[in-house]
Amino acid sequence: MNSKISLFSHFTGKRQGTILVVIISCLLSTLSFSQMTVASNVVNNTSSTTEVKQKTIDQSNPYKMVKSAAEKTFKRFSSEQQAIQENPNLLKDIVREELMPYINHRYSAFKVIGKHLKNTTAEERSEFVPVFREYLITSYAQVFTLYENQPVEFAPEKSFADKRIVAVRTKIIMSGRDDIDVSFKVRLNKKTQQWQAFDLVAEGVSLLDAKQAELSSIIRQKGLPYVTELLKIKSTRDIVIKNRAVKGKGSVVKIDKDK
Repeated sequence: MNSKISLFSHFTGKRQGTILVVIISCLLSTLSFSQMTVASNVVNNTSSTTEVKQKTIDQSNPYKMVKSAAEKTFKRFSSEQQAIQENPNLLKDIVREELMPYINHRYSAFKVIGKHLKNTTAEERSEFVPVFREYLITSYAQVFTLYENQPVEFAPEKSFADKRIVAVRTKIIMSGRDDIDVSFKVRLNKKTQQWQAFDLVAEGVSLLDAKQAELSSIIRQKGLPYVTELLKIKSTRDIVIKNRAVKGKGSVVKIDKDK
């Protein structure tokens, strides 16, 4: 079905157009995430070896991790622009190699299943997690096609001693429009003592909560295996570089995409 980038379908107000396009594009690139561990007991993906090799960022400090990962991804994105224009699917490789080593897709996947977790089997969950991971890769890769080099400011570091979850605040500087506040939620893995991102909150709206709301009713009505197959199909779609959003007076026209 067609939708207006459904992760933010419940944004309201005059800034909706701007937020829909810019947050998803700019933030998820900034989201060169600090997210969670590559290796998961549930996930056995052939690309994991590559990800481990790419993983060079110190995850002992959540603030430095987010900033360093963002800078690393921006550099890669910029240096491969010509190749990306010729083959947009290369964006999937960038996401897989630069973002996913810091994304705990397993934790995020379980959060999306939410209250339905008790109604699923271990086998169903083990099949869902790697598919959800590939779905994230494709979703983030498509997002990168919208990035237009908006500058991002990082809030000063605060003490995170004795904390399990920290919100790393950033601000996207919008020329001629109101700036956009974004927080990256990162969580300390007690076992590895590494900080890993699991969500971002843009203008008060959680991406993880939005995705949970989108899939919850489908899981309830048709079951987790159905959603697994649905996301499996979506994750295989090619990345398409569409026309840039058309800038108007204080807004950005929303871009449709096939879901």
